[in-house]
Amino acid sequence: MVQRVIVVGAGLSGLSAAHTIYLNGGNVVLLDKNNFMGGNSTKATSGINGALTRTQVDEKIGDSVRQFYDDTLKSARDKARPDLIKVLTYKSAAAVEWLQDVFNLDLTLVSRLGGHSFPRTHRGHDAKFPGMAITYALMQRFEELAEAEPERVMLIKKANVKRVNTSGNTVTGVTYSFNGEETTVDGPVILATGGYAADFTETSLLKKHRPDTYDLSTTNGAHATGDGHKMLMKIGANGIDMDKVQVHPTGLVDPKDPHAKTKFLAAEALRGEGGLLLNGKGERFSDELGHRDYVSGKMWEEKEAGRWPIRLVLNCKASNVLDFHTRHYSGRGLMKKMTGKELAKEIGCSEDKLQSTFSNYNDIADGKEKDPFGKKFFHNLPFNVDDVFHVAVMEPVLHFTMGGIEINDKAECLNQDGKPFEGLFVCGELAGGVHGANRLGGSSLLGCVVYGRVAGDSSSKYLFQKVLNGGASTAAQRLGQISLHIDPSQPGKISVEWSNGEGASSSESSAQGRMEQQSQKSAAPVMPTSGASGDSSDPGKVSKPNALRDFKVPEKEFDMEEIKKHNKKEDLWIAVKGVVMDVTNWVDEHPGGPEALFTHMGEDATEEFEMLHDDEVIPKYAAGIVIGRVKGQEVRLEY
Repeated sequence: MVQRVIVVGAGLSGLSAAHTIYLNGGNVVLLDKNNFMGGNSTKATSGINGALTRTQVDEKIGDSVRQFYDDTLKSARDKARPDLIKVLTYKSAAAVEWLQDVFNLDLTLVSRLGGHSFPRTHRGHDAKFPGMAITYALMQRFEELAEAEPERVMLIKKANVKRVNTSGNTVTGVTYSFNGEETTVDGPVILATGGYAADFTETSLLKKHRPDTYDLSTTNGAHATGDGHKMLMKIGANGIDMDKVQVHPTGLVDPKDPHAKTKFLAAEALRGEGGLLLNGKGERFSDELGHRDYVSGKMWEEKEAGRWPIRLVLNCKASNVLDFHTRHYSGRGLMKKMTGKELAKEIGCSEDKLQSTFSNYNDIADGKEKDPFGKKFFHNLPFNVDDVFHVAVMEPVLHFTMGGIEINDKAECLNQDGKPFEGLFVCGELAGGVHGANRLGGSSLLGCVVYGRVAGDSSSKYLFQKVLNGGASTAAQRLGQISLHIDPSQPGKISVEWSNGEGASSSESSAQGRMEQQSQKSAAPVMPTSGASGDSSDPGKVSKPNALRDFKVPEKEFDMEEIKKHNKKEDLWIAVKGVVMDVTNWVDEHPGGPEALFTHMGEDATEEFEMLHDDEVIPKYAAGIVIGRVKGQEVRLEY
């Protein structure tokens, strides 16, 4: 059997771990229960934190690692774990620069989010949310490695891990279900299965630990059900701070579906660049850049006082800085552009009252008055009722779970005696204690990369030590795999063959074979391909050049009037760049969730598509749902 590290969960943390193992010279198999990689990481909208990065130095931002540590410690409050926070903050610049150097990512724009003493949240200039841009780069590279070096890199999607296997205090591997068949794979294990902020299952961790949040909407994908927490606690791992569930203050309320259980998040960058939160009377009620739990708490106070709805208001300066965000939210029908007069009318207050709110805020920013809410940082002023604004209705939503499985600073999973399991590592949102009682904006992606890399390093070291010091069992396996053959027709010639021999059991061999078959199938496009046999002559095998070269848009044409008729959840077409797609039976497979498609039923979604995706994702991942072209339009896909 090939010695490899098993990574469970293909979000940013699992991908960071898997790439680290590969770069360290190890072999890796990446398992995910979904039919797509990325998890919630692709939804992150503000950026990734880093202190003393090249970008900060170039921008002459006077930040320090110690200040980032202190800010995080303060945010974590009584649940702070200084050892874990030190790793998170002191390795932050290296994490950001690893993404830049290894994956060629642009992270040269920096913003200040709530709770930060300096601007340190990095994103790129390209028209994509940073979570999508970062995670997709790692996803794409991993798919290429799975194709090019299958003996070292395996990717198995739709692999639902059922249990973590142990022998005493040592983790020996995992058992997962794939197409109804169970497979056991042996090796050290990294779990990066995410949080439980969408755990509305019968065994809900939300209902158990935070029943008061159970009825809230969530920003999470339906996959965030705490699977890793439940599996690890079964084998004696510690769940810590499980009541620390972050409710984000700015969930976007869809006027067409205000009670939707899943909501899109309004990036914290909107407030970071100067957006104001106004209550139902057109008044400020908080420091917009306060910690997330503080702002959410102030919003609940306004609700109790009958001063909802809450609106997030960006003036034209802030809107221009965040043009991508405002166009994206407006395209989804979640944000509106309006004049000050229209804003006052929508709120139900006079223009004079709105101008009074703005004038008071301008005076505070100029130092003429003291802010009653203690706000210290001000951007993109002034506010004036004669301006043009982008406006959205907000409400608090389930967003992130700080609670999780107890680890040490090497990302080793601790047992109930406080000692590490052998061969078990935890990273990402599954890891408890990293953020304490409250997470700072921009530290989710950071935690994924930092602790993904730490887990990758720790597991690689464990794997190499195990191989090098394997003793008799490893030697027996090696010897059992060698057989010598003398060819009587060619005297003196001896051939050496490797086989499973005595050292590898038949069950191990069959498991290896099943994994290879599953990897070939699942490393192929995450969406249906145009042919039943996959995208190349080898069924299911990734072959990016063939997938792109062989893709052809069907000649059948549909005019927009016909497309508009297919505007229901049970009959849903979307046009993109001159191509028509029937997504009716595919909405649950969409990485962004069904809601991302429901907002464009029967419409041309080209602008939204361009904001989030490269053109190649359609021929690479969605060839099978392309049914034709838009009449009167050129097909504008570039791949």
